[in-house]
Amino acid sequence: MSKSIRRITILAGRNVKEILRDPLSLIFLIGMPLGMEILFYFIFHNMTSQFDMKYLAPGIVVFAQAFLTLFTGLLIAVDRGSAFLTRLYVSRAKPFEFIAGYFLALLPITLCQSVLFFAVGCIIDSSIFGIGMLYSILLSVVTSLLFISLGILLGSLCNEKSIGGVASVIIAGQSMLSGMWFPQEGLSGGMVTLMKVLPFKNATDLVQGALNGISDMKTGLIIPLLIVLGYAVVSFIAAVLVFGRKMKSN
Repeated sequence: MSKSIRRITILAGRNVKEILRDPLSLIFLIGMPLGMEILFYFIFHNMTSQFDMKYLAPGIVVFAQAFLTLFTGLLIAVDRGSAFLTRLYVSRAKPFEFIAGYFLALLPITLCQSVLFFAVGCIIDSSIFGIGMLYSILLSVVTSLLFISLGILLGSLCNEKSIGGVASVIIAGQSMLSGMWFPQEGLSGGMVTLMKVLPFKNATDLVQGALNGISDMKTGLIIPLLIVLGYAVVSFIAAVLVFGRKMKSN
């Protein structure tokens, strides 16, 4: 066990260094959603409550995590295309340890995203500051597990040329099926059902609900949390299996 933890830690440290070598991607990953948060608030919040900071800040937090899927997938696809992973494949490291190493390197990024977006939200609208904001940040770490798992899975399946197009499906899904940009009252019953079954709306509802208060624990916390964790676990297991198969083929 101790040897496995040591290998995971070493891999995570290497991945952190690799991430820091490309600061432009980090700036894009954090800066673009932050700019959207500020811009959309000042343009739209007087038009509709959908863009009040109490809904916008947690929505942007989860939306930014969808970009983390692309970031993660590209990181792994580039590693797979280089000699780095080929050399590591001959080591004693297991697929689970490789995946855990990526997770440990990426979780601080999503935590920094959440803290920054909420901090900026507090500067603009101090009413969102409170214990609910802390709960939202903690739950955003849980929702990030879904998007990191999806990124690892897609990065294991795709090469660095195709990962952008494939991962953009996740970004589009979070944008269009989360309900964060538009009111849901006018949608058909079938579309609402689809949104409830997929993880995108559930992830957004979790973080928004934690900030604004949950009136019904079952529908407001337990069901969305189980759906998000269910997709995350399935994606994680699939990523480990696919990554392991790629190791054997190489």
